[in-house]
Amino acid sequence: MENNYDIIAIGETTIDAFIRLKDASVHCDVNKENCQICIAFGAKIPYESVTEVPAVGNAANAGVVASRLGLKSAIVANIGKDRNGDLCVDSLKKDKVSTEFLSVNIDRSTNYHYILWFEDERTILQKHSEFPYKLPSIGNPKWIYLTSLGEKSIEYHNEIMEYLNKNKDIRVAFQPGIFQIKMGHEKLKKIYRRTEIFFSNIEEAKTILNIENHDEIKDLLKKMHELGPKIVVLTDGIRGSYAYDGKEFLFMIPYPDPKPPLERTGAGDAFSSTVVSAIILGKTLPEALSWGSINAMSVVQEIGAQRGLLSKEKIEEYLKNAPEDYKTKKI
Repeated sequence: MENNYDIIAIGETTIDAFIRLKDASVHCDVNKENCQICIAFGAKIPYESVTEVPAVGNAANAGVVASRLGLKSAIVANIGKDRNGDLCVDSLKKDKVSTEFLSVNIDRSTNYHYILWFEDERTILQKHSEFPYKLPSIGNPKWIYLTSLGEKSIEYHNEIMEYLNKNKDIRVAFQPGIFQIKMGHEKLKKIYRRTEIFFSNIEEAKTILNIENHDEIKDLLKKMHELGPKIVVLTDGIRGSYAYDGKEFLFMIPYPDPKPPLERTGAGDAFSSTVVSAIILGKTLPEALSWGSINAMSVVQEIGAQRGLLSKEKIEEYLKNAPEDYKTKKI
């Protein structure tokens, strides 16, 4: 088959319903970790608003990022034959993300998540429909962006791996979701070995490696690299991101926020998929990291994971006006 796409994202799509709370509190440990959102138990809790955002989730977000940056993208995912599925299809088409590989399931419901939004952070209430995973005939894209799948997807991963073995020119980006992270690395070892570039945050990397206490970032990057990915990128929230390609360790500071973030949903997806898209566009890893930080900055200025995503021209404009110290640094 022809190589029709620059990138195909494989994962899930969903609708996010943002419930903005105004009567809640947050309690954290002394070191600002293990934070919990608290609301009155057994009470009527007022909220400010509810906003539905269709066709989101890691895979959908990656497809939209790539499309807005000028690449030809598609998504492999499951939806139900319902109103929410129709909303997802319409939204993806509006963003010029191909829906030809979407599977419509008559007896399943489209994923729908509730997001408790308080101040600039969010807590996501997830429920994944148990879809019958099956890889369609996707041809020979330049890249596959493999990301969040349900907990009963191990055979699907094996099917994807078989396809990659038959199509060795396809490059793989892997941004695991919650269930893939919980699987650890052994069950997905073939995927890790086939991965060109891997993304997670630091805590997720520790879970994958089964490391509880580990603060040395270089050692963590090395251990992830030893699993097989040619490039490992680990994010550290508002503190920035780190990368390792087997030769150099890199650090990328965040792009400064023009104003306080509205909410942080999708920042990680925006960063990771922008880095991959920039590489497809011919950028070096340091350049790609700088692109990713800009799109992550922009996303948190809007509600949801996609409204703030930028075009190639807009990212280049931000780069032109970036602070002097906005550069990838060797560490």
